[in-house]
Amino acid sequence: MTSTDHLLALIRDTPGIADLLHSSFEFGIFRGDHGEAVRAASGAALEAIAGDWAGGTFFLCHDEDGRRPVVFASSEGQGGVIAGDLKAALEIITGLAVWQDCLKFSGGGSLEAMGAAAVLLERDRVRDEPEIAEHRARVAAALSLRQVSVPELVARLRDAVTSTEPGHVVVTESGDEYESLFGTFLPTDNPSWLL
Repeated sequence: MTSTDHLLALIRDTPGIADLLHSSFEFGIFRGDHGEAVRAASGAALEAIAGDWAGGTFFLCHDEDGRRPVVFASSEGQGGVIAGDLKAALEIITGLAVWQDCLKFSGGGSLEAMGAAAVLLERDRVRDEPEIAEHRARVAAALSLRQVSVPELVARLRDAVTSTEPGHVVVTESGDEYESLFGTFLPTDNPSWLL
Protein backbone atom coordinates (compact mmCIF):
# COMPACT_ATOMS: atom_id res chain seq x y z
CA MET A 1 0.00 0.00 0.00
CA THR A 2 1.41 3.39 -1.01
CA SER A 3 1.45 6.36 1.33
CA THR A 4 -1.36 7.92 -0.75
CA ASP A 5 -3.48 4.78 -0.47
CA HIS A 6 -2.79 4.67 3.26
CA LEU A 7 -3.88 8.30 3.65
CA LEU A 8 -7.09 7.70 1.69
CA ALA A 9 -7.81 4.66 3.86
CA LEU A 10 -7.24 6.73 7.01
CA ILE A 11 -9.72 9.32 5.78
CA ARG A 12 -12.32 6.65 5.07
CA ASP A 13 -11.74 4.58 8.21
CA THR A 14 -11.10 7.15 10.97
CA PRO A 15 -14.44 7.97 12.61
CA GLY A 16 -15.65 11.46 11.77
CA ILE A 17 -12.68 12.52 9.62
CA ALA A 18 -14.30 12.11 6.20
CA ASP A 19 -17.36 14.02 7.45
CA LEU A 20 -15.20 16.78 8.93
CA LEU A 21 -13.15 17.12 5.74
CA HIS A 22 -16.37 17.48 3.79
CA SER A 23 -18.23 19.83 6.14
CA SER A 24 -15.39 22.19 7.09
CA PHE A 25 -12.93 21.89 4.20
CA GLU A 26 -15.01 21.01 1.11
CA PHE A 27 -13.11 17.77 0.49
CA GLY A 28 -15.82 15.14 0.10
CA ILE A 29 -14.16 11.78 -0.41
CA PHE A 30 -17.45 10.06 -1.24
CA ARG A 31 -18.05 12.20 -4.35
CA GLY A 32 -15.52 11.70 -7.08
CA ASP A 33 -17.57 12.04 -10.28
CA HIS A 34 -16.52 15.14 -12.20
CA GLY A 35 -19.35 15.18 -14.71
CA GLU A 36 -17.14 15.11 -17.80
CA ALA A 37 -14.15 13.02 -18.78
CA VAL A 38 -10.85 14.87 -18.38
CA ARG A 39 -7.15 14.05 -18.53
CA ALA A 40 -3.85 15.82 -18.10
CA ALA A 41 -2.41 17.47 -21.23
CA SER A 42 0.53 15.07 -20.97
CA GLY A 43 -1.92 12.21 -21.47
CA ALA A 44 -1.58 11.08 -17.86
CA ALA A 45 -4.69 9.63 -16.27
CA LEU A 46 -6.56 11.62 -13.64
CA GLU A 47 -8.13 9.54 -10.86
CA ALA A 48 -10.99 11.32 -9.09
CA ILE A 49 -10.68 11.02 -5.30
CA ALA A 50 -12.98 13.71 -3.87
CA GLY A 51 -15.28 16.58 -4.70
CA ASP A 52 -16.03 20.04 -3.35
CA TRP A 53 -19.44 21.57 -2.64
CA ALA A 54 -19.67 23.36 -6.00
CA GLY A 55 -19.03 20.39 -8.30
CA GLY A 56 -15.25 20.67 -8.48
CA THR A 57 -13.14 17.51 -8.32
CA PHE A 58 -9.81 16.56 -6.77
CA PHE A 59 -7.76 14.14 -8.85
CA LEU A 60 -4.58 12.16 -8.41
CA CYS A 61 -2.49 12.49 -11.57
CA HIS A 62 -0.53 9.37 -12.47
CA ASP A 63 2.74 10.71 -13.89
CA GLU A 64 5.19 8.45 -15.71
CA ASP A 65 7.86 9.06 -13.06
CA GLY A 66 5.62 7.63 -10.31
CA ARG A 67 4.70 10.99 -8.81
CA ARG A 68 1.04 11.56 -7.93
CA PRO A 69 0.41 15.31 -7.85
CA VAL A 70 -3.08 16.46 -6.89
CA VAL A 71 -4.97 18.29 -9.62
CA PHE A 72 -8.17 20.23 -8.98
CA ALA A 73 -10.76 20.90 -11.69
CA SER A 74 -13.58 23.31 -10.92
CA SER A 75 -17.08 22.95 -12.30
CA GLU A 76 -16.56 26.29 -14.05
CA GLY A 77 -13.62 25.26 -16.22
CA GLN A 78 -10.52 26.13 -14.18
CA GLY A 79 -7.98 23.47 -13.33
CA GLY A 80 -4.43 22.74 -12.33
CA VAL A 81 -2.02 21.28 -9.81
CA ILE A 82 -2.58 22.29 -6.17
CA ALA A 83 0.12 20.14 -4.54
CA GLY A 84 2.82 17.61 -5.30
CA ASP A 85 1.07 14.81 -3.40
CA LEU A 86 -2.04 14.11 -1.38
CA LYS A 87 -0.52 14.88 2.01
CA ALA A 88 0.67 18.31 0.84
CA ALA A 89 -2.74 18.95 -0.75
CA LEU A 90 -4.54 18.14 2.50
CA GLU A 91 -2.22 20.47 4.42
CA ILE A 92 -3.24 23.27 2.03
CA ILE A 93 -6.93 22.36 1.97
CA THR A 94 -7.18 22.26 5.78
CA GLY A 95 -4.61 24.89 6.73
CA LEU A 96 -5.72 27.36 4.08
CA ALA A 97 -9.39 26.45 4.01
CA VAL A 98 -10.02 29.44 1.76
CA TRP A 99 -7.51 28.28 -0.84
CA GLN A 100 -9.88 28.55 -3.84
CA ASP A 101 -10.77 32.16 -3.03
CA CYS A 102 -7.10 32.88 -2.37
CA LEU A 103 -6.46 31.85 -5.99
CA LYS A 104 -9.50 33.79 -7.23
CA PHE A 105 -8.09 37.01 -5.71
CA SER A 106 -4.49 36.34 -6.81
CA GLY A 107 -4.24 39.01 -9.53
CA GLY A 108 -3.11 36.36 -11.99
CA GLY A 109 -0.78 34.57 -9.58
CA SER A 110 0.78 37.34 -7.50
CA LEU A 111 2.19 35.96 -4.25
CA GLU A 112 1.64 39.34 -2.59
CA ALA A 113 -2.03 39.45 -3.65
CA MET A 114 -2.56 35.87 -2.54
CA GLY A 115 -1.00 36.60 0.86
CA ALA A 116 -3.20 39.66 1.38
CA ALA A 117 -6.31 37.75 0.30
CA ALA A 118 -5.45 34.84 2.61
CA VAL A 119 -5.30 37.13 5.66
CA LEU A 120 -8.68 38.69 4.85
CA LEU A 121 -10.28 35.37 3.95
CA GLU A 122 -9.00 33.73 7.13
CA ARG A 123 -10.41 36.57 9.20
CA ASP A 124 -13.81 36.05 7.59
CA ARG A 125 -13.55 32.27 7.99
CA VAL A 126 -12.82 32.44 11.73
CA ARG A 127 -15.74 34.84 12.17
CA ASP A 128 -18.09 32.48 10.29
CA GLU A 129 -16.75 29.23 11.79
CA PRO A 130 -15.09 29.94 15.17
CA GLU A 131 -14.25 26.24 15.66
CA ILE A 132 -12.15 26.04 12.47
CA ALA A 133 -8.85 25.85 14.43
CA GLU A 134 -10.18 22.89 16.42
CA HIS A 135 -11.28 21.17 13.20
CA ARG A 136 -7.85 21.74 11.64
CA ALA A 137 -6.10 20.28 14.67
CA ARG A 138 -8.38 17.23 14.74
CA VAL A 139 -7.82 16.43 11.05
CA ALA A 140 -4.07 17.08 11.32
CA ALA A 141 -3.75 14.71 14.28
CA ALA A 142 -5.80 11.97 12.63
CA LEU A 143 -3.90 12.13 9.33
CA SER A 144 -0.42 13.08 10.63
CA LEU A 145 -0.48 16.38 8.75
CA ARG A 146 1.82 19.27 9.60
CA GLN A 147 0.14 22.49 10.66
CA VAL A 148 1.94 24.98 8.44
CA SER A 149 1.84 28.79 8.59
CA VAL A 150 -0.50 30.59 6.21
CA PRO A 151 2.35 32.39 4.36
CA GLU A 152 4.08 29.05 3.70
CA LEU A 153 0.84 27.45 2.52
CA VAL A 154 0.17 30.38 0.18
CA ALA A 155 3.67 30.06 -1.29
CA ARG A 156 3.31 26.28 -1.69
CA LEU A 157 -0.07 26.69 -3.39
CA ARG A 158 1.25 29.34 -5.76
CA ASP A 159 4.28 27.21 -6.67
CA ALA A 160 2.05 24.19 -7.32
CA VAL A 161 -0.39 26.06 -9.55
CA THR A 162 2.54 27.62 -11.41
CA SER A 163 3.86 24.09 -12.14
CA THR A 164 0.65 23.13 -13.97
CA GLU A 165 1.84 24.02 -17.48
CA PRO A 166 2.40 22.33 -19.79
CA GLY A 167 1.82 18.72 -18.73
CA HIS A 168 -0.81 19.06 -16.03
CA VAL A 169 -3.27 21.35 -17.81
CA VAL A 170 -6.71 19.74 -17.52
CA VAL A 171 -8.08 18.78 -20.93
CA THR A 172 -11.52 17.50 -21.98
CA GLU A 173 -12.04 14.56 -24.34
CA SER A 174 -12.58 17.02 -27.19
CA GLY A 175 -9.23 18.71 -26.47
CA ASP A 176 -10.52 21.88 -24.79
CA GLU A 177 -8.16 23.13 -22.09
CA TYR A 178 -9.33 24.31 -18.68
CA GLU A 179 -8.29 27.81 -17.66
CA SER A 180 -5.69 28.48 -14.98
CA LEU A 181 -6.70 28.33 -11.32
CA PHE A 182 -5.22 31.81 -10.91
CA GLY A 183 -8.01 34.39 -10.98
CA THR A 184 -7.51 37.95 -12.09
CA PHE A 185 -9.22 39.67 -9.16
CA LEU A 186 -7.23 41.50 -6.49
CA PRO A 187 -8.16 41.75 -2.79
CA THR A 188 -9.09 45.40 -3.40
CA ASP A 189 -11.78 44.19 -5.84
CA ASN A 190 -13.81 42.77 -2.93
CA PRO A 191 -15.85 45.67 -1.48
CA SER A 192 -16.49 43.86 1.80
CA TRP A 193 -12.74 43.93 2.54
CA LEU A 194 -12.49 47.70 2.10
CA LEU A 195 -14.46 48.47 5.25
